[in-house]
Amino acid sequence: MHRHRSTKIVATLGPSSKDADMIRQLFLAGVDVFRMNFSHGTHADHQIRYDMIRALEREIGRPIGILMDLQGPKLRLGQISGGKMNLEIGQKLRLDMNPAIGTHERVPLLHPEIFAAVKAGEDLLIDDGKVRLRILSCDGESAEVEALNAGVISDRKGVNVPGAILPLSPLTAKDRQDLEFGLSLGMDWIALSFVQRPEDMLELKNIVGNRAAIMAKLEKPSAIDSLEAIVAASDGVMVARGDLGVELPPEEVPVLQKRIIRVAREAGKPVIVATQMLESMIASPVPTRAEVSDVATAVYDGTDAVMLSGESAAGAYPAEAVQMMDRILQTIEKDPLQRITMNAVHSRRRSDARDAISAAIRTVAETLPVAATVAYTSSGSTTLRVAHERPPAPTLSMTPSLPIARRLSLVWGVHSIQAQDVTSMEEIVNNATQTAVKHGFGSPGDALLIVAGQPFGVTGSTNLLRIAYITEDDKAR
Repeated sequence: MHRHRSTKIVATLGPSSKDADMIRQLFLAGVDVFRMNFSHGTHADHQIRYDMIRALEREIGRPIGILMDLQGPKLRLGQISGGKMNLEIGQKLRLDMNPAIGTHERVPLLHPEIFAAVKAGEDLLIDDGKVRLRILSCDGESAEVEALNAGVISDRKGVNVPGAILPLSPLTAKDRQDLEFGLSLGMDWIALSFVQRPEDMLELKNIVGNRAAIMAKLEKPSAIDSLEAIVAASDGVMVARGDLGVELPPEEVPVLQKRIIRVAREAGKPVIVATQMLESMIASPVPTRAEVSDVATAVYDGTDAVMLSGESAAGAYPAEAVQMMDRILQTIEKDPLQRITMNAVHSRRRSDARDAISAAIRTVAETLPVAATVAYTSSGSTTLRVAHERPPAPTLSMTPSLPIARRLSLVWGVHSIQAQDVTSMEEIVNNATQTAVKHGFGSPGDALLIVAGQPFGVTGSTNLLRIAYITEDDKAR
């Protein structure tokens, strides 16, 4: 079974998708990678869902990717007398490190890193930007602020600091415990929240090593200032538009989305566009036309994947949301303009055999009708290079490593499977042609492009491009 589209679907699991039957429905509807949000749920909850996915994987016989999303630091107000407070435009207030219950004159904000980083003239955003406070003065332990709009602040509401790089690690004690738990299960991708600089990703990489791929969630304006370096330090990136839209003017988010996709594609790194893609389907069986256009924009730009959050985690129509996303992706990818638009961006090429072969694949596939490109890979890098050339035919990725096969399920145009090691050119061709028939990628007479490396099984040795044809014998086997 393979998808009749190249753009992948990531779906978040939650209360609406917590049982094995619904997880199976979501996969059959089109999900390629499941996301587990560690901002919610217990370790026991996540383990149950993890085990359900792996049981489904064994039943289907196809690797399924799992993305673990770490919560990251949460900056919050302290308690307020009466639980909440009405603010008027121009009202003055002091935020400080005093844990005593807040009054109309002062409110606790027990985060010294905020006071160490902010300065007069900058803003603090409360409750996802519903209330904006202008800092009038700050002494390192407290700040005098003025309300720029009327609104309500209440106990434990979140605080965003868009104008400063905060001196704190994105990995909290909770994140480190969650991370070790997730790695012990065998998570395929680890997404890091609150990324501000490339050093944040290097800190995560030092812990994860080769046990999983790491993904930067781009949700802070400070991350955009170091975008290229963060992408270089990551295995993939996520355009976390919800938080970006809190800390930046909404009209800037589409511009940044296009920039992030372009930078990730030039670097040859997978990119996910996330948040509010089909938001109305949390409560409605159909999306708005604007949401459909929003998804289409990401596909035209060549994103690797689009993500459902509340739609599949807590919505009333989780399977319908996935089905709708699948239909949108298939329809947009059939538009000739989609490929023209997507091909306006290319991955940067290094002066080595692997990149030369990957570039040649696209030329051959545009000249000679081919059913698929078959990429043999041990580390996943060959498949990544082929996929990020965005060839017109699908990529059938064959690797002896199940963890690598699962990670590659996120990548544009890749049908990833676990396959046995090969020791000869004859084995490579026979396995490629027979597997292509078995998985529905071709029939007798169809041409395949085969990419591999000699010596076989050695990472980084890609140096071989061969055209092979499927025969009747391949179909008989």
